[in-house]
Amino acid sequence: MSALLTVTDLRATVAGQQVVESVSFEVPATGVTAVLGRNGVGKSSTLKGILGLYDRTGEVTFDGRRIDNEPTHRIVQRGIAYVPEDREVFTLLTVQENLELAVRQQDPKWEFVHALFPELVKRAKQRAGTLSGGQQQMVSLARALINDNRLLLVDEPTKGLAPKIVNEVAEALAEASASVPILLVEQNLKVIKRLADRVVVIDAGSVVHTGAAGELLDDPDRIQRMLGVSSEAHQAHDHPEAHA
Repeated sequence: MSALLTVTDLRATVAGQQVVESVSFEVPATGVTAVLGRNGVGKSSTLKGILGLYDRTGEVTFDGRRIDNEPTHRIVQRGIAYVPEDREVFTLLTVQENLELAVRQQDPKWEFVHALFPELVKRAKQRAGTLSGGQQQMVSLARALINDNRLLLVDEPTKGLAPKIVNEVAEALAEASASVPILLVEQNLKVIKRLADRVVVIDAGSVVHTGAAGELLDDPDRIQRMLGVSSEAHQAHDHPEAHA
């Protein structure tokens, strides 16, 4: 399977501190590739390095073209959408206005987004700042899906959400992945099991494992060794501060 995105020896720094040491992996043109690892190992920083949000060196190739020397807005124009960990909705704008601001093409995918997030249709005129955490996450995902993007980079989409909302977000990602490949940073192994075809494990800023998701997720010893948790504990850890 040919790679849509190839990352080779990516290193990223923030304020002079190295946060990604030397990361190399590929993302195929279909399905979900999950980035796993303990807290603080550089998973989110890897996404930001790919996008040029952090200073980086190394090589990033998208659809055969080098993008590591391009600014973030140009990378986004090439069809790479980013759903950040902290959602970053425009709190004073309505749901509809948040979505309209994200539109970059003549024929936005309104029908697709409305079918995926009927809750947002009902709340179109509501200010985004008054939404729950789960609803704000849906706005963030909808903004990425309103355009015909060729790759989604999604960072911790279920973090802090109640189990019911986690299921809804996972369902939306599953639907989206049928039409656009996803590079997903996620801690919830239940969600990874449901969505991921492949996994990339990062430790101390470098890749220590790549392969089929089942290979890792069906092996409790490997999960313990590479992620530092038991699969049961990780799945039970549905974020104690969870909110809808």
